[in-house]
Amino acid sequence: MNRKLIPFLAVILLITVACSCGLSAPKAPTPSPEVTDRIEVSVPGSGETRLTLSFAAGKLFLSPGASGLVEGTATYNYKDLKPTVETTGNSVLVQTGDGSLKTWTGFNELVNRWDLKLGDTPLDLTIEAGAYDATCELGGLALTGLTVKDGASNMELSFSEPNRAEMSILRYETGASTVKLIGLANANFGALIFSGGAGDYTLDFSGQLKRDAAVTIESGLSSFILVIPQGVHAVVTMESSVSNIHATSGWSQNGNIYTQEGSGPTLTILIKAGAANVTLTR
Repeated sequence: MNRKLIPFLAVILLITVACSCGLSAPKAPTPSPEVTDRIEVSVPGSGETRLTLSFAAGKLFLSPGASGLVEGTATYNYKDLKPTVETTGNSVLVQTGDGSLKTWTGFNELVNRWDLKLGDTPLDLTIEAGAYDATCELGGLALTGLTVKDGASNMELSFSEPNRAEMSILRYETGASTVKLIGLANANFGALIFSGGAGDYTLDFSGQLKRDAAVTIESGLSSFILVIPQGVHAVVTMESSVSNIHATSGWSQNGNIYTQEGSGPTLTILIKAGAANVTLTR
């Protein structure tokens, strides 16, 4: 027999056996009645706490007001979405299921909703998620660091009140998303690094800028609105010849550098964009 036919015949044999045994592809799971779990996590110890919220997909709501580290509810309709809590030293992980659910798509009538409050202990916060809708109010907390990593998202994250700690780095990495970051001056960050795919992004630097801050924005085909209040000394540098930038009144231009005169700390922004539309406004 021709040796080249052996692998082909083996595949045919496996298909024949599978069909004869009635094998079929596994069916997608079906939803069950909604369940609401209470989530309560105390502060693990003294000093800075590292908190990671690992959220698969659905709707996420965050706000201040917890007496401990985390308080709130999780509502879901698939048992695999039941949240778990792991504490190791001063590090706390709250995650969807056992951590194997990175993204949930194609599930019928998916319900996965976290409504959580965070405490005012010094906190390095990380949010990881897939495709989700999120509303996060983080004003008045004591964040020493903030990292957000998500996929296709619809996020509104705001600091309506000043952050009670100096934040070293605010890092946001996203896919094709719609993201609004509001009251960023109140975040009290030293550096902000934003990396996004194709999407619509608003970075609003309203609030009280207490110290010099550096911002780096990296993106492909996207649209950016940068809101920088009048009176804030700001310098914006574009590192792309194929991007369009529109500056409203109050900005001066020297080549690819746009400057708004003001007093107090300086906001320095570097934009590295493959093809973006950027609007500078107040």
